[in-house]
Amino acid sequence: MGFLDGLMGNASEIENEVVQNELKDLLAPSEKVEHAYKLIRDLIVFTNKRLMLIDKQGMTGKKVEYHSIPYKSVVHFSIETAGTFDLDAELKIWLSGSAAPIQKRFNKSLNIYKVQSVLAEYVMK
Repeated sequence: MGFLDGLMGNASEIENEVVQNELKDLLAPSEKVEHAYKLIRDLIVFTNKRLMLIDKQGMTGKKVEYHSIPYKSVVHFSIETAGTFDLDAELKIWLSGSAAPIQKRFNKSLNIYKVQSVLAEYVMK
């Protein structure tokens, strides 16, 4: 991920093993990281059990907020692909009981269809 992508709010895919190791104390024994994306310091993690949004806060990033979203809470999701002049794609996820969606941006080099496919696999079970 380039520095400018990070500043623009774009996420890029990172290796599952790195994230699995970083989150080992938070994951259930049978839980496995399937896909992970990094946005500057924050993470978007798809496991075989849930969606995790990890928000590293403050100057040092030592304070961390972990959001755990069961896939059954996702009631609607959409993607917007990157265009010729638009440099990013966007994923929107609506949760049960919430009017506003969670929105995440991905850089143009990332396959947004793959991200949508991962989410669809777990939500549509």
